[in-house]
Amino acid sequence: MLSMRLRNLGRCRLPYHRVAARGRIMGVLAALAMAMATVAPAARATGGGAPPRYAVTILSTLSPDPSLSSISNGNGINDLDWVVGDANYPGTWTDPSGTISYPPNTTEHATLWRDGRITDLGTLGGPNSSIGFVSRPNDMGLLSGNAQNSQPDPNGENWGVNFGCTPSGTVPCNGFQYEFRGFEWRAGVIRPLPTLGGNNEAAFGGGNDEGQIVGMSETANVDKKCQSAPFYDSATNQVINLDQQLDWRPVVWGPTYGETHRLPLHSGDHVGIATAINDEDEVVGGSGICTPPSFGAVKHALLWRGGSMIDLGSLGGSYDNFGTAINDRGQVVGWSDLPGDSLTTGTTHAFFWQNGAISDLGTLQGDTSSSSSFAYGINDAGQVVGQSCDEYGNCEAVLWQNGAIYDLNAYSVVNTPGSFDLLQAEGINTRGEIAGIAVDNSTGNTLGFLAMPCGDPAAGELGCENNGQLAPAPFAQKLALGGHLSRQSALLTQRR
Repeated sequence: MLSMRLRNLGRCRLPYHRVAARGRIMGVLAALAMAMATVAPAARATGGGAPPRYAVTILSTLSPDPSLSSISNGNGINDLDWVVGDANYPGTWTDPSGTISYPPNTTEHATLWRDGRITDLGTLGGPNSSIGFVSRPNDMGLLSGNAQNSQPDPNGENWGVNFGCTPSGTVPCNGFQYEFRGFEWRAGVIRPLPTLGGNNEAAFGGGNDEGQIVGMSETANVDKKCQSAPFYDSATNQVINLDQQLDWRPVVWGPTYGETHRLPLHSGDHVGIATAINDEDEVVGGSGICTPPSFGAVKHALLWRGGSMIDLGSLGGSYDNFGTAINDRGQVVGWSDLPGDSLTTGTTHAFFWQNGAISDLGTLQGDTSSSSSFAYGINDAGQVVGQSCDEYGNCEAVLWQNGAIYDLNAYSVVNTPGSFDLLQAEGINTRGEIAGIAVDNSTGNTLGFLAMPCGDPAAGELGCENNGQLAPAPFAQKLALGGHLSRQSALLTQRR
C-alpha cells in the first residue's frame, strides 16, 4: 500500500506523513443528505442525527491462500460501485534480465473489485502498482494510480518505499529501487502518464468524468535545497536513504492522453501536490518544501479554481497542510497541523473548508492536544470519511455528518465470517457507500472493506444480518497497526 510517505499513494501511499520520524513520506439517501454549510467542531456523536447502520463486506485478496496474498486495501469507490485499491501479488516477479526475482506476497498490484470479482490491473513492467489515497474515482471507467517500470531510478531516490506489503507499513515491498510512475487504466489497458521531465511521479487514484487525472510529477530541475531523509526497513534492519534531487510539481493530466498541465505553487514554495479534481475542474492539494515525497513537507493547502490559486489556510500549524478531496459543490476536506509543529513532529486534524472558512473537524476523543484525525473523501451531500486516532495510535474509521463525528465500528455489522475492526474510511460515493481498510483480528492483516447503508430486506434490499459481529481489535494489535494509516505512506506516516 502506498504510504506516503505521501501517505500511501497507493497502498503505497506516497510519503505520507512526515519526513523521517514524522511519517511515511486519498438516488442520494434522504436520511443522509445534509448541506454541512456550517461545520462546528465535532463532538462524539450519540443520539439524533446519527447515520444508518452499515452492512460491511470484507474484500478478497488476489489469492485465497494467505501465504500468497495476505493483504488488500479498499481505497476508493465510485457511483458504479467499483472499489479500487491494491493487494499483495500472489505470483513471482522477475526482472527482464532474469537476475532478480521476488517471491509471492512481497510485491503488490493495483486492484479493482466489481460485480463480486477482483481484477489485477497489472504494472508498467516493474514489480509493484497501487491505487491509493483515492478521493473520487472516475464514473466513466477511467482509473488512475501508480506503478513501477523495470528501470532502476538513475538518481536513487527510492520512491518505491511507498509500496508497503505488511500491515505495519514499516516494511516496503520488494523492488523499491525502480522508477515510480503514474498510470491510467481503461478497459483492461494500462498506460504510463508522462512526467514533467523527471523520473518519478504519482497519480492519485481519482479523476473527474471529463477524464482529467491529478497528481505530482518530478521536473528536470535539480534543487540543491532538497532535503534527504532515512527510511528504516524493519524487516531487513537497514536504513534506506531517500536522497531527493529533483523538484516535484502539482500536475493535471488530460483530458486527452499525453496532455500535462502544471499548476502554480504558493509564493516561496518549491514543490507541490494535486490530490483531487471535481467535475467543475476545481483542483485541491498543496505546496511546500522539497523533501522525499511527503505530506508533512506541504505547508500550504491550496485550491486551484478558474485560473486562480486560493490558499485554504490552516489550523495553526506550519506543515502537513493540504486539501485531500473536493466535491462538486466546491466543499473541500483535508488535514492540517495544530500550532507548535515542525517538519518531523506534530498533531494533525481533519478540516472542512467552504467559502473561505476553514473548520476543525475534531477527533473521536475530543482532545485537541494529543489525538489526530484525517479526512479522505467527501460526497456531494457533504458526508466526510476518514480516520481518528488517539494519542497511542489506536485508530478507527469515522464518518462526519451534521457537525458530528461517528465511529463506523459502532454502526456496522460485518457479513463476512470472522472478527474485524474498521481502521480507515477512504472513499464515499453519492449513495453513502463507503470503501476503506479493516484489520482481521485473527491474523493482524489489513483487508479492504465495502460498507453499504442497510436497506429493507422485505423489499429485497441488503439488510444488516451478518455471520459475525464486528469486534474491536485487541489493544496491542491496534497500537501496532494504527500508525501506518492503512499503509498509505511510509514516508508520510513515519512522522507520527
